Amino acid sequence: MGVGRRMQKQGPPPDLGKLSVQQKRKALDTVDYSRGKKRKASGEIKASVPPKKPLNGTTNSGLKHSTKGKFANGKTTQARTGKNIAQNTEPMMSGALMDEDVSSDDDAADLLDGNDESQNGDFSGLSAESEGSDEEAVLGARDDFLESGSSVYDSDPQRDKVRFSDDDDEPDAEEKLTAANIEGLSKKLDEERMEDAAEAQLELEEAALQTNIDGDRSKVLEDDDEGPIAGLAPDLQLLRSRITDTIRILDDFSKLCEEGRSRAEYTSQLLKDICRYYGYSPYLAEKLFNLFPPREAFAFFEANETGRPVVIRTNTLRTHRRELAQSLINRGVTLEPVGKWSKVGLQVFESQVPLGATPEYLAGHYILQAASSFLPVIALAPQEHERILDMASAPGGKATYIAALMKNTGCIFANDSNKTRAKGLIGNIHRLGARNTIVCNHDAREFPKVIGGFDRVLLDAPCSGTGVIAKDPSVKTNKTEKDFMQLPHLQKQLLLCAIDSVDHASRTGGYIVYSTCSVTVEENEQVVQYALSKRPNAKLVETGLMFGIDGFASYMGKQFDPKMKMTKRYYPHAYNVDGFFVSKFKKVGPSPTSAAKGGTAAAAKDDFGEETDLTTIATMVDGDGDDEEDDFGGFDNSEDEKYMEKARRNRLRKKGIDPRAINGKKQAMGRTKGQNNGELGVPSKVKSKVGSARV
Repeated sequence: MGVGRRMQKQGPPPDLGKLSVQQKRKALDTVDYSRGKKRKASGEIKASVPPKKPLNGTTNSGLKHSTKGKFANGKTTQARTGKNIAQNTEPMMSGALMDEDVSSDDDAADLLDGNDESQNGDFSGLSAESEGSDEEAVLGARDDFLESGSSVYDSDPQRDKVRFSDDDDEPDAEEKLTAANIEGLSKKLDEERMEDAAEAQLELEEAALQTNIDGDRSKVLEDDDEGPIAGLAPDLQLLRSRITDTIRILDDFSKLCEEGRSRAEYTSQLLKDICRYYGYSPYLAEKLFNLFPPREAFAFFEANETGRPVVIRTNTLRTHRRELAQSLINRGVTLEPVGKWSKVGLQVFESQVPLGATPEYLAGHYILQAASSFLPVIALAPQEHERILDMASAPGGKATYIAALMKNTGCIFANDSNKTRAKGLIGNIHRLGARNTIVCNHDAREFPKVIGGFDRVLLDAPCSGTGVIAKDPSVKTNKTEKDFMQLPHLQKQLLLCAIDSVDHASRTGGYIVYSTCSVTVEENEQVVQYALSKRPNAKLVETGLMFGIDGFASYMGKQFDPKMKMTKRYYPHAYNVDGFFVSKFKKVGPSPTSAAKGGTAAAAKDDFGEETDLTTIATMVDGDGDDEEDDFGGFDNSEDEKYMEKARRNRLRKKGIDPRAINGKKQAMGRTKGQNNGELGVPSKVKSKVGSARV
């Protein structure tokens, strides 16, 4: 084995007799350094005198034996092979063990070389104090060395152990880490970790029980005397917490409800909290709540508090979607396609410029249009060279979409009963370049008297707007029970007129699409069911839409046509679009003549209990069969007076006037006139002849 670095630098150590006191003290410090750097760093070691000459004649043999035979705590170590090392039974170590210790000597020497300068400075004062007698210093060093924990002189295990500052912090001296007990301590630590994990799991379970997460029957119902105080704003955080707790109880009512409480009480409490938290009227909140399960209803109310994404429709008459997207991206607009179901829609996330004032908008490359408004046109599926009627077309988004799908062929009648809204319709038609569109201003119930025989008809009927509450929050409070009676009545009339306006013999068409921006059953399924019962020549067909929730086949005890599942419903919380309803009819034959004779559609009672004529003028034909070849109904002048008289009676009845009283007065006036003409019982013809003879 080669010479260590210590030997290369300073050679073999000289005899102890020639060493100075300072060098002997330095050698002693080397022993202390190797036995524990922590004691030296803490300042607990006192300056020691040079050590006594060891028995084996080497200066660092005590270092070898103290470091290899014992640790700081004085316990013997055990080799990895499991054999015990002898505790200094021989004064001299074997050659093999000496070779193994050379490396430790070299390391200690390296450490000493780095600290020579500081150690010399530290012991300079000590050498000055001990200049009097070297022999006394050597004797003192010998005594101190004997009192040290070196195993060269004392291997008695019963000797008092040296204590250090770190020992005070350890509760149990036997727990100190040694090679002998390292395996046992490791097992003990593993057991302690397992115990801690078990205790933590137990604490979590107890916390779960305390926070009403697992089977606790929490109290959420208000007592009679705990109602809201008038004039104070509600605690929104408390309301929301109670709403979520109530929904959780309703989801698992049998396990989580309070004893003696019914489901109706929890539902009533939930509706009250929804009205106070979201600002709905009690009537509308209950109507919307009944459409969904409790948790889904909460999601619907929550979705109405946030607006829908901004969507634009590409006008394919002027540009393509890829080109439009690139142009808007260059202007700082962040967008992406609205979905796979639309080839022209773009959803806008962020824009650095106003979307209604860009050059592309002014040039008619796109129009701001809600994604839900695409759905009726997609369901209508217009074909080129067809005649199509849009009965309520303002502001023109759907009409111009139809024109783009038809590639400016055929003819589109864009009708709207509101002349003010019709002006905006005309502006959008011109801006978007729709050249096959005719704008008209008629009451949609006048069709097909105005014109009929269309291949397809689109009816986006006026509604309550319960699907667009995010756009118009006033719907929460301004819709009453009367609105949900009048609007369905109007929608039924419009749908019947739409069916009558279609040519059932059309080679490519014969379809009617009825849609609303409402989610209530009264304006959707009930209106469709009424049209199916009054017009047996119209059948429900598939809408052709890629997504959507099927319509209700039954609702709160009411049974609808089994094909009602072909209709589609859209909710803001389900598809992130406005609430919408879409249905599609196919007209398979002409309107029945029984409707003209006052049959099923001649008269019906409206929602107010008043008898009103719902039969359209086109279907009011006589039963002689003269007009059977007319597809959309004909007119007979000889019968017009009878129908006009019926319409006059209905109009008087709506004004609160009894038609029979008016007719009685007319009959009385007629009888009086007849009596005046028949004076003295002479017939009027005779009187006229007499008068002419006199002349």
